[in-house]
Amino acid sequence: MPTYDYVCDRCGHEFELFQKMTDRPRKRCPRCQGTVRRRIGPGAGLLFRGSGFYVTDYRSSDYKAKAAAEKGGATPPVDPGKPGASKGDSKKATSGSSSDKS
Repeated sequence: MPTYDYVCDRCGHEFELFQKMTDRPRKRCPRCQGTVRRRIGPGAGLLFRGSGFYVTDYRSSDYKAKAAAEKGGATPPVDPGKPGASKGDSKKATSGSSSDKS
């Protein structure tokens, strides 16, 4: 059901009503019983979900991995071909070996 915005000509009271499109427009203010006008609103935004839309079908595998990690709470899989992943592993190995020497 759409939401309609109304404003009272007498007291200026603004209110919203959930009405069927086939319902008659409201004529009286609920506060002062003055005459009301239905305002034209911006409408609702559209959100496309499901397959067949660019947002869900053509994302990169990196984006999908991060989204899955956020949703499931798990960490995203590490790509060994990325330079950042090998640096982090080598630091851990270096720090572990230096503590053994001391």
